[in-house]
Amino acid sequence: MAGGISLKELAAELKLAPSTVSRALNDSYEISEETKKRVISMAEKLNYHANPFARSLRENKSKTIAVIIPERINNFFAQVVDGIEEIAQEHGYHLLIYNTHEDLERERKIVNLLLNGRADAVVMSVTSQTSDISHLQKLHDRGLPIVFFDRVRADIPTTKFITNDYESALEGTNHLIKQGCKKIAFLTLGKDLSITQERQRGYAEALKNSGLEVKPELTLYCSHEEEDNIKKIEGLLASPDRPDGIVSSAEKLAFATYHAVKKSKLVMPYDLKLVSFANSSIAGLLNPSLTTITQPALSIGNECAKLLIKKLTKPKHYELIDKVITIPSKFTIRESTLRD
Repeated sequence: MAGGISLKELAAELKLAPSTVSRALNDSYEISEETKKRVISMAEKLNYHANPFARSLRENKSKTIAVIIPERINNFFAQVVDGIEEIAQEHGYHLLIYNTHEDLERERKIVNLLLNGRADAVVMSVTSQTSDISHLQKLHDRGLPIVFFDRVRADIPTTKFITNDYESALEGTNHLIKQGCKKIAFLTLGKDLSITQERQRGYAEALKNSGLEVKPELTLYCSHEEEDNIKKIEGLLASPDRPDGIVSSAEKLAFATYHAVKKSKLVMPYDLKLVSFANSSIAGLLNPSLTTITQPALSIGNECAKLLIKKLTKPKHYELIDKVITIPSKFTIRESTLRD
């Protein structure tokens, strides 16, 4: 049914009251998960779109930008949100902030909510599990302005803001090599992440250029549970082939490394040197202070918001071009990588 159907027709097809169908589509807590699944599945099958609702919102803008982030406790995401808010407020927009908690199902639900017209535009960083992107494709196809930052999806044709992940990881790894490290480990989160792939590529390139072997056992895929990560890193540090240097692609993995080193008999930076992507203001206060690759979070947030507001205020004159904009990170050497 190319033209789609009305809510009433969808309800009749499901043999449910229209109010029940509406609540199910809005992910109401009053409706069981089983019913929600049934309703969503039938809505997709019959090409149901909440057109009247979306149309009324198009005519009467909500002045809201939705921001979808994978975690709140990460300093990088908190700073990006601050950057978006700074610009949005100047133009009379407010933010709706959604946290996926690195859960793809939750990300899908949030996106389905936004399909019903809760926001005028979306700024997003995907979860570490996001390999199937049909829900994001649907959002883009519906014509809702969307931009990605940091963890981007190349397959959605819109503007993406990133930092120079490949070059930064290359620089961080080269620094460890110059400091005398011969066995360098790489700590990372999800394999599907664009940033993971770029940082890993930079790490591997630096090793190859220096004639060092890229050993698969020195790449550690971590989780989002701190205790679990500490155990994994402890295991790595206790192995006979233990690393003498670590490149951490996430702030939380650097903190987990400090805990693991504390539990071992090793001393940083003498037995182990550490460099990490991190936006925490306490990096310089750690003992030893942490050598960091700091992403330009505030600038990324500012630029995402500026672009969307241009699109929202002049929709006919402004297209969200399919391109990647890179804002470079800053490398700061501290005690965690100094020579013995």
